[in-house]
Amino acid sequence: MGICDQRTVVITGAGGGLGRAYALAFAKEGANVVINDIRAEAAQAVANEVIAAGGKALANTGDITTTAGAQSILDAAVTQFGDVQVIVNNAGVLRDRMFLSLSEEDWDMVMRVHLRGHFCMANVFGRYWRDQKKAGKAVDARIINTSSGAGLQGSIGQSNYAAAKAGIAGLTLVQAAEMARYGITANSLAPAARTAMTEGAMPDMVKKPESGFDAWDPLNVASIVVWLGSSLSSHVTGRCFEAKGGEISVADGWFTGQIRDKQSRWEPKELTEVVDQLIAQGRAPQKVYGT
Repeated sequence: MGICDQRTVVITGAGGGLGRAYALAFAKEGANVVINDIRAEAAQAVANEVIAAGGKALANTGDITTTAGAQSILDAAVTQFGDVQVIVNNAGVLRDRMFLSLSEEDWDMVMRVHLRGHFCMANVFGRYWRDQKKAGKAVDARIINTSSGAGLQGSIGQSNYAAAKAGIAGLTLVQAAEMARYGITANSLAPAARTAMTEGAMPDMVKKPESGFDAWDPLNVASIVVWLGSSLSSHVTGRCFEAKGGEISVADGWFTGQIRDKQSRWEPKELTEVVDQLIAQGRAPQKVYGT
């Protein structure tokens, strides 16, 4: 038996890369998998792989960037498998430019696919699970979002992508807080793996080694995603996981560093020294009073 037996999972952008790895890994653990991708042939190819390995899969090309499209994906999953418990918001796109060279179209495209796509999918599926809960049905649902190291740390040449991914991390915190009452958890992931996007951006770094452990294999990242989608993770919500190769960690968000409290208003000319000291001291759970 697998840890996702009797669970149905919808994965966006699953026609290749990380999404494909997630689909294969979920199916291996017993899940029914809906493989969503705008590329119909790619989605069907992954569905065929899952089915050939003995799993259950459905290829789907619904538009994640509209609520109507998200509803069509939900409807397809329920029609095929009877219910759905997990969404993995994985689909993405890049339009990399230095910030001052970025166009409105570059900005809007990335925001639409990443941030709006995450919103539409989680909004539609969340309403479905809320209605189930209100009708008295037991709900054990999962929203798994995709942030990025770029969203957590910034990335030169990726202001649109970094902003969208940072937004997704913040969105996850709110989803976790608001939806816990309905039996829904929300977590995010900052994955590092070999995909079409990373091969285009840093081909030498992510290339497959001739021998030994392949740290950039997307299947490495799939392990934490499958666990998050299972009932084993019901106690974890509002977290952001970083995963690469055999590494896994929980990322901390913005934190409050050391506080300098003058107990009166600061004069602007005083702040150069104070700010320099605060930056140098970094994170310190200590409050300093006076000047």
